[in-house]
Amino acid sequence: MSSLPTPSNKRRRRVLAIDDEPAMTEWLKMVIEADGYEVRTALIGTRGEEIFKQWRPDVVVTDLMLPDLDGIALLRRLKEIDAAPEVIIISGQGTLARAVEAGQAGAFFFLEKPVSQDGLMDLIRRAIEQTQARAEHKQMKEQIRGQYSFANIIGQSKKMKDLFELVESVAASDANILIQGENGTGKELIANAIHYNSNRVKGPFIKINCAAIPKDLIESELFGYKKGAFTGANTDKIGLFEMAESGSLLLDEIGEMPSYLQTKLLRVLQEREYRPIGSDRLVHVDFRLICATNIDLEVALREGKLREDLYFRINTITLRVAPLRERTEDIPLLCNHFLSKFNERYQKNVRSISPAAYHLLIRNRWAGNVRELENAIERAVLVCKTGEIQPGDLPESIREEGSPAQEFTVPPHRTLAEIEKMAILQTLQRTNWNKQEAAQILGLYRPTLYSKMKKHEIQDQRAQQRAAAAQAATTR
Repeated sequence: MSSLPTPSNKRRRRVLAIDDEPAMTEWLKMVIEADGYEVRTALIGTRGEEIFKQWRPDVVVTDLMLPDLDGIALLRRLKEIDAAPEVIIISGQGTLARAVEAGQAGAFFFLEKPVSQDGLMDLIRRAIEQTQARAEHKQMKEQIRGQYSFANIIGQSKKMKDLFELVESVAASDANILIQGENGTGKELIANAIHYNSNRVKGPFIKINCAAIPKDLIESELFGYKKGAFTGANTDKIGLFEMAESGSLLLDEIGEMPSYLQTKLLRVLQEREYRPIGSDRLVHVDFRLICATNIDLEVALREGKLREDLYFRINTITLRVAPLRERTEDIPLLCNHFLSKFNERYQKNVRSISPAAYHLLIRNRWAGNVRELENAIERAVLVCKTGEIQPGDLPESIREEGSPAQEFTVPPHRTLAEIEKMAILQTLQRTNWNKQEAAQILGLYRPTLYSKMKKHEIQDQRAQQRAAAAQAATTR
C-alpha cells in the first residue's frame, strides 16, 4: 500500500481515532499508521476532545455510539473548537436520519460498519486533501493581502505599485482627490483606501453616485432642505455635505453632475459653507472631497460638460486606475484571489486554471475590467467539473474574444477611407472607447484620432448611452 511522503521539514499528518472497543482502536491505529500518518486514540469522547484540543489533528475518525457522548454531539463540540479538521463518523447501526444529521453538523463522511481498510484510507486521504486545500487557500489569501494588496486592492504590476505609493503619500492630507478609471477598475476601492488611511478615518464616509440619481434630486441630496421648501418636502432633510462633517465625501461619476449644480459645488468648496434649500440657516462644512469618474475629462471640458474652474478645484491630486488590459501581469494574481474566494463561498475545490484557459484570460480585452474577470472566475468555479478550469468553463464571450475571427482583416473591394474607418471603429470598440489607448494602438496622436473620428462620423457609443440614460431619467 502506498504511503504519504513525509518530508523531514514538515510534520506528518495527524489522525485521531475514537472508539470504545479497544480492538477497533488498535486496528484503526495499525491501518492508518501503515499509510504514513501519525495516530492517537481514545476510548471515550471526553478523552478524545482533550486530545483534539492539545494535539490538533488533521482528521478525526470517531464511532457514533460512545459510552459517555453521542458521536454527533462530539462532532459539534470539535467543530466549535476548530472547524478546520475533517471528521469521519463510523456506525454499526446507521440510519439515513442519523447520516443526514451528521452531514448537517459538519461531518466529512458517515461510514457504516463493517469498514474496509481501502475504503477507510481513501476517505482519510480525501479528507486530508480537503483540509490541505482549505489551508492553502487561506495561506494564499493572506499572502495576497500582505504582499500584493493595499486596502483590499490587488496588484503587483508597476502601475498598481505606483498607485499604491501615491495613495499612501496623499491619504493623510486633506487635498481634494480625483480618481479616473474605467468601470470595474476599482475606483471606489481606491476611495475607501484614501479615507481609511487618512486622519479622517474616525469620521463618516459618505458616498453618492451622481449618475444613479435623477438630476433634479441631486441638489436636495447634497444640500438638504427645510420643511415646506418645495412640494413633497414634508420634513427637514440634512444634506450629504453636512452628514460628511469631519469625514470624507465621495462624488462618484462627477461628470454627470448638472452644470448649474457644479457652480454651487464650486462655491461650497471655496467658501466652506452653504444654506440648505429654502433655509436661512448657514451650514459650515468640513469634509475631504474625493471625486471619481469614468469619462474622458479632456472631452468633457471641451464639450462643456465639466466646468473648467471646478475641474481645477477637484483635481489637486489625480489618481488614474489603469484598466486591466494595461496590467495583464496582475491577471494570474487576481485569478488566484478569486479562485480562493469562490472556492470558499461555494465549497468547491478548483485548484488551478489550465494553460489554455489562461491564454484566453490573458489576451481578453476586459471591457468590464476586474469586475468582469471576477464574474468570469465565479462562473468557471461553479461549472467546473474537475479541479482545473478549462476553456469550456469560461463565458462564451471570452472564448469568442480569443478566437482568430476577432482579428482585423482587410476586406476586399473597399476604399482606403472605408478601411480606415473600419480600423478606427474596431480599435475603439476593442479598447472600450478609450481614445488614448486606441490612438496608441493605431499609431496616432490623440487630436488626430478625434479629427478622423469627426471625418468618418464615428460617434462615441458610451457617450450616446449616457446621454440616453440621462434623458430617460429626466423624463421619468
